[in-house]
Amino acid sequence: MLAAAREKLDRVDPAQAADLLRAGARLVDIRPGWQRVREGDFADAVVIERNHLEWRLDPTSAARIAEADSHDVQWIVACSEGYTSSLAAAALQDLGLHRATDLVGGFRAWQAAGLPVRESDGAPPDYAAAPPVRGK
Repeated sequence: MLAAAREKLDRVDPAQAADLLRAGARLVDIRPGWQRVREGDFADAVVIERNHLEWRLDPTSAARIAEADSHDVQWIVACSEGYTSSLAAAALQDLGLHRATDLVGGFRAWQAAGLPVRESDGAPPDYAAAPPVRGK
């Protein structure tokens, strides 16, 4: 399953991801709060825990976040080590987010590369900017 997911992706290493972010790509951290507390946070990432990812990034979803306004947004999905993120990025591609990919090595590789991180309080994602979920 992991190999099949990765075949769909043009995976990026931390240096490539940093370059893409400077060019307008968006980094999305899918790790749960406890893991962010343990490891730290990316300095500039949208936090959407894995179980919310598809419906928060799908431009056609009533519960999408504001940044998810097009199928052309380049999302770089990150987890702790780069396994769950591959499956998640492939799922985003299945939704039509054709530029979705993931970060090889995840947060740990990002941090090891000396890229910006910060201490995490593990706070849940703030979805206040998203439209309300309909039918709930």
